[in-house]
Amino acid sequence: MTVPPGGSTPADNPPPPARGDWPEDRQAGTVTDVPLLSRTAHDRGHLARSLPDPAQGRPVRVLLVDERRTVPVHEGPDGPQLQYDEQPFFPDGAIYLGEADGVPYAALRGPRTLTVGGSPVDSWAGLRDLGADLGDLDAGLLVQAVGIIEWHERNRFSPITGAATTMARAGWVQHDPESDREVFPRTDPAVIMLVHDGGDRCVLGRQAVWPAGRFSILAGFVEPGESAEAAVAREVAEEVGLPVTDVRYVSSQPWPFPQSLMLGFVARATSEDLQVDHDEIEEARWFTRDELRSGTGPQALPPTVSIARHIIDRWVAGEFS
Repeated sequence: MTVPPGGSTPADNPPPPARGDWPEDRQAGTVTDVPLLSRTAHDRGHLARSLPDPAQGRPVRVLLVDERRTVPVHEGPDGPQLQYDEQPFFPDGAIYLGEADGVPYAALRGPRTLTVGGSPVDSWAGLRDLGADLGDLDAGLLVQAVGIIEWHERNRFSPITGAATTMARAGWVQHDPESDREVFPRTDPAVIMLVHDGGDRCVLGRQAVWPAGRFSILAGFVEPGESAEAAVAREVAEEVGLPVTDVRYVSSQPWPFPQSLMLGFVARATSEDLQVDHDEIEEARWFTRDELRSGTGPQALPPTVSIARHIIDRWVAGEFS
């Protein structure tokens, strides 16, 4: 298959089939050990990043990432799989992702194409679209690739001198040519928390920009000089006016939109009187476990790829209170 004159059109790259669309994904309770994107099936190869050739002469599987952070996908018999471009050596401008089973992987920013490595592409899709359906290896590589590319594209100039930086250490450093300083990737810590009453109810809220009827747990960024636990208490008070206690850490998950690390918590409210800050969220309500388990509560819950859904599912299954 070749690209037609003038390039491909939207019809050439239809969106992937819907999987767990939010309006239909309304029942909770499927428990997993850790959030999907927190699992890893590859070695990030930290030491190899400093080598002139991090692949050490071996062929490389390259994941292409377009400007919309979507990647080529092949629909296999057991579900979607990332489609890699098999290269004989490490490409210029690529970012080293590590290796699995002796195979090096890399990410490279590039435009959409109809074929990758000579094979037709079934679709181009993003982490939100297919993350929950990928295996651990593909999911881990995808979230890593999107996160590091986001960092590069949002940080093209040195915070020290303002000079344009150049990529070094296989994509894991930006070099400031004026100060000769190295700039490393940064991650923004954010807290995401399920607030419950110590019994059978929890608080879910919704933002106006979300799909109709979708509710999720509360979240916010950690401020300078603030612990994660303090951020939980502050954000809950700001968004829904509830004081909380028994703040407990659950798990974490990378979320590269653009460069967050979600720190998951549960906390117990000491009041049930919701005072919603409508500048922060559109609506907040108490829901029971049975409503979430049976699907009679919100019209839509967060997708299963998210840590929000992971925490909701575990609470519905009887954990945390």
